[in-house]
Amino acid sequence: MDKIIAASILSADFTCLGKQLVESEKAGIGWIHFDVMDGHFVPNISFGIPVLASIRGSSKLTFDVHLMISDPARYVNAFRDAGADIITVHVEACSDIQDCLLKIRESGAKVGLSINPGTSVDEGLPYLGEVDLVLFMGVEPGFGGQKFNPQVLEKISTARNAIDAGGFKTLIQVDGGVNLDTAADISMAGCDVFVAGSFIYDHPEGISRATQILREKI
Repeated sequence: MDKIIAASILSADFTCLGKQLVESEKAGIGWIHFDVMDGHFVPNISFGIPVLASIRGSSKLTFDVHLMISDPARYVNAFRDAGADIITVHVEACSDIQDCLLKIRESGAKVGLSINPGTSVDEGLPYLGEVDLVLFMGVEPGFGGQKFNPQVLEKISTARNAIDAGGFKTLIQVDGGVNLDTAADISMAGCDVFVAGSFIYDHPEGISRATQILREKI
């Protein structure tokens, strides 16, 4: 399978978001990644359902919604109704992981499970056959622009081996610190989907060039 680049709109220019979505699609971006933060599970606040709903009609790309929020099960159906194609929740935020994953599946969205850098990969391994993707945070969630934690590479490799051994089709996604210095190592460890925000939207040569040179690394 071809590697997928998911552009995180947390780093996009919201004064011309529609234009940047069009540019992202033309550049070969596969998914649009939404980092939803509540100021409780993580110390920052981003955006939510109204933003997702308002731009759903502007793009045919996969909308990949990453819920960095407390009690995510409460909001699954609302995000799905707003246009989420994939909904990812954190093992650290779910009081009942099985129930939360089931709610996402029943909503009709694809199911993702995220693991923070400080959480053991073992917390996610039992669910690899039940989810469509497992997301490894390359940085502590909440703020963009952090450096990738190299200890996460071993977790990616462990999950890759478990997925292959189990014959699962689960994708591995990495969010945080993905750039030209880290992308090749992340890819070699077994990543399928690369979330890039500031690298894509703040690149001096524009979205298309940033996407091209990142793809050359993965």
